[in-house]
Amino acid sequence: MSQPKIAFVASPVPTAQNALKELSALYGSVLQDQADVIVALGGDGFMLDTLHSTKGLDVPVYGMNRGTVGFLMNEFQSEELPERLNAAVEEVINPLAMTALTVDGHMHEALAINEVSLLRAGPQAAKLRITVDSRLRMPELVCDGALLATPAGSTAYNYSAHGPILPIGSDVLALTAMSAFRPRRWRGALLPKRAVVRFDVIDPGKRPVMADADGKSVRNVASVEIRSEPMVKHRILFDPGHGLEERLIREQFV
Repeated sequence: MSQPKIAFVASPVPTAQNALKELSALYGSVLQDQADVIVALGGDGFMLDTLHSTKGLDVPVYGMNRGTVGFLMNEFQSEELPERLNAAVEEVINPLAMTALTVDGHMHEALAINEVSLLRAGPQAAKLRITVDSRLRMPELVCDGALLATPAGSTAYNYSAHGPILPIGSDVLALTAMSAFRPRRWRGALLPKRAVVRFDVIDPGKRPVMADADGKSVRNVASVEIRSEPMVKHRILFDPGHGLEERLIREQFV
């Protein structure tokens, strides 16, 4: 097979920048809109940034770990990169779309590949009302926060909050509470991917809440609506035998 046209991007950390120089010298680098594949050098946070910034290009992204955890990344290796890219397996994931209304009436929109989270922003616990598909499911959840995670993001913040790991390809979202006080020890629910979830903040003046979508934060929210966005498709490449499905299974046995 011929060598694919590669666009290299890297996080600012020295290890990633050094890898960028090395790989660009070996294989050359083209502009992203001219590439067959984008190679992202960094950690999971940089991979998320790359996926967000290139969502309109319909170009797959292949990550190589120059960060810490690297759950979304492949092992870094400078040799035989074109062969690895040609053999890579593609996973397609859809993000969540967040629409957040603040107490001053402003609307904010963002996409999240991993999760949308609501977190208390003051000394007192948050009080949230949860509606799923316009049906009230929980009149009051007293907690430090709650999140809605995709299968791809289920091993990140969701897993740290004791939420379930979801298999890739499952049309399910994880609704997980953080430090739930009432109902006591409520951990959350599994919802169909098509579900529309709405959080209303009870008494936001006394108990302020912030919302976060993959690092994009909105403070002093009054309500947040979240739904899967099937029109946006993120294409991620993995080395054979090391795709997201295998990583999700492996994560549950460590």
